[in-house]
Amino acid sequence: MPRSLRRLVHLVLFCPLSKGLQSRLPAVKVKYLLVAWFGILVASWVIYMQYSSYSELCRGHVCTILICDHYRRGIISGSVCKSLCEEKTLSLQRCLSTSPTHQIYSAVWKEKAVLVKCGIEESMRGENGPDSPLRHDNSLYDKPTRGTSMDEFRAMLHSFLKDSVGEQSSLSTLVTRVISLADVNGDGKVSLAEAKSVWALLQINEFVLMVALQDKEHAPHLLGFCGDLYVTEHVAHSALFRLEVPGWLQPVFPEALGVALNQWLAPAWPRRARITIGLLEFVEEVFHGVYGSFYICDASPRRVGYNAKYDFKMADLQSVASEATVKGFLRGRTCEANADCTYGRDCTATCDRLARQCNVEVVQPNLAKVCALLQDFLLFGAPSDLREDLEKQLRTCVTLSGLASQMEVHHSLVLNNLKTLLWKKISNTKYS
Repeated sequence: MPRSLRRLVHLVLFCPLSKGLQSRLPAVKVKYLLVAWFGILVASWVIYMQYSSYSELCRGHVCTILICDHYRRGIISGSVCKSLCEEKTLSLQRCLSTSPTHQIYSAVWKEKAVLVKCGIEESMRGENGPDSPLRHDNSLYDKPTRGTSMDEFRAMLHSFLKDSVGEQSSLSTLVTRVISLADVNGDGKVSLAEAKSVWALLQINEFVLMVALQDKEHAPHLLGFCGDLYVTEHVAHSALFRLEVPGWLQPVFPEALGVALNQWLAPAWPRRARITIGLLEFVEEVFHGVYGSFYICDASPRRVGYNAKYDFKMADLQSVASEATVKGFLRGRTCEANADCTYGRDCTATCDRLARQCNVEVVQPNLAKVCALLQDFLLFGAPSDLREDLEKQLRTCVTLSGLASQMEVHHSLVLNNLKTLLWKKISNTKYS
């Protein structure tokens, strides 16, 4: 705790009003003064907590230093390296990090609002103290090695992507897309620095999904990279609800107040209907896509957002996982209950208690999880002539369960019914 803050706490806690002063002041004024002191104490604690949290989570300057050091040494390459390290036209601004190892910053690049993301890991704090710097994993840029041929690199990519998204007939197209992305200078060749950079990026789940879903309207677009630092488009509203109460404030913040404030701050209902249609389209896109199926493994309001035109956009893809990844995690996993068979936050399969092993099929589909989220977002303020049907459709949607392979027709029917219901209400209006 800073010295000045310690002195303030000492004065507040251990220096009460003298009896002489109390006798000269009315009791009411003494109460006001005590309340003011308590307010100062609380405010000081909040400021200290915010400062500690910021210094812990926001170390983007370290990330920039490390990335630019690798770039100047010729180890890595990328389409934003020059802007970041030489021209200084890409600079980190507001810190949005929620983890010290996954740095996220807002920035402006080429007159566009963007997000800059970079992964760094902590050194051993037990020896170096809380202010010790962060570092890159030393093995991050070990592959491919010097002397690797283009054919060998292509085979490496094919094998890696097969593990990531599964065996797909379109896998060779995805490999070609990655190689084209790696060829930063467009000379038709991939240098060692370019190959090392794209290989490091492929270790990040969100990056793989952005490449696989780059032609999808509702997925965030990749704009550039340098080493394993990458730049994505900025989503104006990065959460479905505008108010998110910090974890440390939740015990004293009434949940009902948070719900009421979010309803008051929410966009007009037709705009919420437009956002919902986009979200349903995204669920449709990833159900059976060109590169297989993908699961939304954290269907929470802070993972989905929308832009300034009220078009739905995934705020990030960290919560999305390929079917192959989820099944690979579940296959052979020992369990005692269904909770042991959960990938991410809510991609849950059943536990075979006799064999004490997880089954590999996720029980609750994306659509059911999304509809549970939409009940809070879509029902309040809904038009009276639509509310009953809408409530019925959402209730049916939430109860969807079973293996995806066995319910494809039912899944599509429920999704299309819900989308049609909303579209009929806002079509031919300014909200469409």
